[in-house]
Amino acid sequence: MRFSDKFGMAWSSLLKRKLRTMLTILGVMIGVASIVTMMALGEGLKRQSLELIEQYGGLRTVEVREGNNQGGQNQQEGAGASDPTKLKLSDSTIKTIEGIDHVEAVYPVLEFSALIQWGAYKMNIYNGQAWPLEAIREKNWKFAEGDWPRDGDELKFIFGNMAIQDFEDSRGNIVYWNTGKTVDVDLMNDKMFTIFDVEAYNASQNNGSQEGSGAQTNDTSAGQNTATATGTPGQSSGSSGSGASADGGNTTVTPAPKKYVVPTAGVLEGTLDDFYEYSWNVYCDIEALKSMYKKVFKNKPIPGQPVRKNGKPYPELFYSSLNVTVDDIENVEAVQKEIGNLGYQATSNSEWIAQSREQSESQQAMLGGIGAVSLLVAAIGIANTMMMSIYERTKEIGVMKVLGCGLYDIQQLFLIEAGLIGCGGGLTGLGLSCIVCILINRVTEAATAVIPVWMYPVSVVFAIVVSMVAGYAPSKRAMSLSALDAIRNN
Repeated sequence: MRFSDKFGMAWSSLLKRKLRTMLTILGVMIGVASIVTMMALGEGLKRQSLELIEQYGGLRTVEVREGNNQGGQNQQEGAGASDPTKLKLSDSTIKTIEGIDHVEAVYPVLEFSALIQWGAYKMNIYNGQAWPLEAIREKNWKFAEGDWPRDGDELKFIFGNMAIQDFEDSRGNIVYWNTGKTVDVDLMNDKMFTIFDVEAYNASQNNGSQEGSGAQTNDTSAGQNTATATGTPGQSSGSSGSGASADGGNTTVTPAPKKYVVPTAGVLEGTLDDFYEYSWNVYCDIEALKSMYKKVFKNKPIPGQPVRKNGKPYPELFYSSLNVTVDDIENVEAVQKEIGNLGYQATSNSEWIAQSREQSESQQAMLGGIGAVSLLVAAIGIANTMMMSIYERTKEIGVMKVLGCGLYDIQQLFLIEAGLIGCGGGLTGLGLSCIVCILINRVTEAATAVIPVWMYPVSVVFAIVVSMVAGYAPSKRAMSLSALDAIRNN
C-alpha cells in the first residue's frame, strides 16, 4: 500500500469523527501552547538578564586595572621598588594584551577630576572618564541633546542625565538634595568654566579663607602689611585670584589656577529618575583630554599620575583601566585568566553571566515542566481516541487483513492518524502561544515573552512525535487482531 493511500484513508477516518477529532486536537493545542508560552517566558527573562549585564559592562568585556603590588596615586619610588610603573597601564600594556588569543580590541580609559563653575554654583567631577571616541560610540547611548564629538575636535564634555544634580551652592550644599530642584543651567548653551588643577584651586581657596578670617600685621615694620585673597567664581578664562598667608612680615601668595571654557557636546538621554550606566558620569575624548593636560600642566605632575623620586612626572601617561573586548562570550573567562597571569587585575561579568544562565535554564525547565503536564494529558486523550477508533473499526481492520494488507501497513495507518492529530494541535497551539506572548508583551510593555526561532519547527515536530508515541500502543493492538475474529465481530 502506497503512503498516499494510507494518508488518504487516515484523513478520511478523522473527518468521519469530526467532533472527537477536534476535541483531541484541542487537547494537544492547549498542551503545546502551554509549553511554548512557558518556554517563551523563560527565554524573555534570560534575555532581560543579559541585557542588564550588557548595560553594566558588557557580555564580552574584561576590565583591566593595574597590578596589586602598586601603591596609591602620586606614589614615589621607594626603597625596594625597582620599577614602580611595571604593572601600571600604558601603551605597551595595550600592545601586550592585544597579542592574546581571542582579543578583538583594547581601549584605554583615563579617569579624571575637575571643577566646573557656573556663576555662584560649582560642580565637582569626581568620576569623569575619558575614552577613545570609537570605543564609547560602540555603546550606542542615546542623546537627549547634542551628539558625540567629532574626531579631532577640541575637548568637549558629555554629561550623564543625572550629572546636573551634583551642582553645589556657594556654601557647598548640593542644591538638588536640599531643594528637590536642579540648578537652572543649560548644559548645552551656558558658558561654564572648568578648572583641571583642583588641588591648586583648593589650596588657593584655603589660603584665602585663612587670610580672610584674620590677616596678620607686623607692627614693627615700617608699613602695615595686610594679606588678602580673592577668587570669584565665574571669572573668565585666564583670570586668576590669589590666596595669601602672612607669617610675620612675609606674605606668600598662591595664585589660583587658570580656568578654561569647555563646551558641551551632548547630554545623554534620561530623566532625573532614570538610572543607567552613564547617569552620574561625565565623559570626553581621551585624545582631547591629553592635549588639554599638556596645556594645563605642561611639565608639572598631573593629578592621579605617578611621579619620580625627585617629584618630576614620567614622560608617558598611565591609564586608569583598559577595556578588553573578547571575540566570544565563551572565551571571556580564558582571556581574563591570561591577563591575570600577567600580574594585572582583570574582572568581567563571566561569573554573573554563568549564574544568570544557570538560573534561566532552571526557570525554563520548571516552566516547561508545568506546560508538559498539559501535553501529557493531551497524549492520554490521543491514546484514548485511537483505542476507541480501533474498537469501532475492528471489522474494517479484519477486511483489510483478509485482502492482504500488511500488518505494518495497518500500524502505519493508525500512526498517521495520530500524527495528523499532533500536527493539527501543534500548529494551532503554536499560533495560540504567539497571540498569548504578544498580549503579555503589550501588557508589560517589554519583551517579557520571547519565542526563539528554533522553537517554531521544534514545537510542531514535538507534538507530532508525542502524538505518534501515544498512538503506538493502539496501533500494536490493531496489528494483533485476528482477521477471522475481526470479521465476525459485530
